[in-house]
Amino acid sequence: MALPLAPIAFTLARYGAVAVFAYGVARQLQRSEIHQENEDALDRVPEGLTASRPLDRQQVNASARFRRIIRFGRSGPGLEVDGAALGRLRFRKF
Repeated sequence: MALPLAPIAFTLARYGAVAVFAYGVARQLQRSEIHQENEDALDRVPEGLTASRPLDRQQVNASARFRRIIRFGRSGPGLEVDGAALGRLRFRKF
């Protein structure tokens, strides 16, 4: 019985491409410092999606927060997932 090499080669090429891409991205990342003011601002973001457009500025502000506790089993260990984002889109006329 012959071994089908085409599907195996295609799968290996796909995984190889993902690995090379991940390696390239990891090489481009730079170390950053933790700024406590930014951490505090992200902690103050309300849960859910919000957007506002101040009338005195030409910009739109948006924030999003997703916070959940995932528990493995009824009384098993848990994992807290907390994601927050702030965004600003500014329009200027020249």
